[in-house]
Amino acid sequence: MQAEGLQGQEIIGALMTPAGRGDPYALYAAARKLGPVFGGADLGMYVCTGHDEVNAVLRSPEFGKFEREQIIEGWQESLVEGGSVDTISRSILDANPPDHRRVRSLISSAFTPRRIAGLEPAITRVADQLLDELERRGSRGEPVDFMEYVAFRLPVTVICELLGVPEEDRARFRPLAHDLTVALELIDDLAKLAPADAAALELRAYFEKLTAQRRAQPADDLVSALVQVNSADDGRLSDVELIVNLTLLLVAGFETTTNLLGNGLELALKRPAVKKGLAGGGIPVEDFVEEVLRYDSPVQLTMRVALTDEARIGGQRLKRGEQVLLLIGAANRDPARYPDPESFDPLRPDSAPLSFGGGIHYCLGQGLARLEAQIAFSRLFQRFPEIRAVAEPVRSDRLVLRGYERLEVVLREGE
Repeated sequence: MQAEGLQGQEIIGALMTPAGRGDPYALYAAARKLGPVFGGADLGMYVCTGHDEVNAVLRSPEFGKFEREQIIEGWQESLVEGGSVDTISRSILDANPPDHRRVRSLISSAFTPRRIAGLEPAITRVADQLLDELERRGSRGEPVDFMEYVAFRLPVTVICELLGVPEEDRARFRPLAHDLTVALELIDDLAKLAPADAAALELRAYFEKLTAQRRAQPADDLVSALVQVNSADDGRLSDVELIVNLTLLLVAGFETTTNLLGNGLELALKRPAVKKGLAGGGIPVEDFVEEVLRYDSPVQLTMRVALTDEARIGGQRLKRGEQVLLLIGAANRDPARYPDPESFDPLRPDSAPLSFGGGIHYCLGQGLARLEAQIAFSRLFQRFPEIRAVAEPVRSDRLVLRGYERLEVVLREGE
C-alpha cells in the first residue's frame, strides 16, 4: 500500500479498508512521521504512535474507557439490549473504577501467576493430544489447517476447562466469538453489527442456562465460584455483570491466543533459521513469543478517553471527553524504542511489547496466553522440525484483532 505522505484522516480511512486491515504496517510508518502524537479537534481524536506515549496513556489514571452513557449516545438506536455493544460496554473490558476494580478482583484469583503455573501439565497434555490429531490428519502428507486443529482448539479447551464449560459445547464458540468481536473493530457500517448482536444474545442465553445449572449443582470451576458471589446478593456482582463477564472471559480467553499462535507459526515458517532455532533449542521459546507479540500483535489498537481536564499526552493537554486512538501495532515498532524495529529478531533483548495493554486494564489472561503459546510452539517444533506451509495463509479481515483464518501446513519434508 502506498502510504508515504498520507495525512491523519487519510491514514485512519486507509486502515479501515481491506488492504489496510490486511497489512497496516506501512500506514503505521506513515502515521509515525506525523509524530508520536498527532490529531486533535480537526481529526476528532488524538492518535498515539510512540511506544512511550501509548504506554503512558495505558497506565495513566487520567485516561479510561468511555462511560456507558457516552456509548449509548454514540450508538443511539443501533444499540441492541443484550447485543454485542451492550455486552462489551457492561464488562470489565469497558469499565472504569470503582466498578472495574470491584469486578476484576473477583475474577483475578483464577489468573494468579501461581494458578497459571499450575496449569502447565494440563496445557502440555492438551497440546500433545492436539498434535497427535494433527499428525493423524497429515500422516500421508495431506495439508492440515493449523488454525482449526491447534490454534483454536488449544486455548478454547483451556479457558473452557477453567470456566467449567462442558466439552460437547465448545465447538460452537469459534464462530460465535468471531462474530461477537466485530464489535471491537473500527466499524463504518452499523449493519455489520447484526451477526455480532446475534452472537452476543446466543452467548447470553448459554451462560444464563449454565449459571442456573451451577447454582443448583456447583462444581470446581470459575463459573461456580462467580455464581456463589452473585448469589450472596451483597452487591459485589450483579446478574448482568455475571453474564457479560463470563462472555468476555470466554471470547477473550481464546480469540487473542488463537491469533498469537497463528501469527507466530507464520513468522517462523517464513524464516528457516528461526524454525531451526526453535526446533533445536537455540532460540528460547519464551523470547520467540515476546517477539511475535511485538512484531505482529494479536491486538493492534485500542481507544481511551480523557477522564479529566488535566489529562496529558507528552506535552499536549486534553479536555475531558477527548478521545485517544492508541496504535499498539505502531508503538511496538517504534524506532525510538526498538533498534531495527521492522526486523523480526526473537533474540531481541528487553522487548516489553504493549500487546496486552497496561495499567488497570492490563490483560488478565496474559500469563495464560504466554504459557499456552510457549508450550504449543515448543512441542510443535520439537515434534515437527520440518513443518512447512503449503499455501498462502488466509488472513482474517480484521484490524483490531489480527490473525489468520487458515494456515495450511504439511508436517514433514517430502510429503
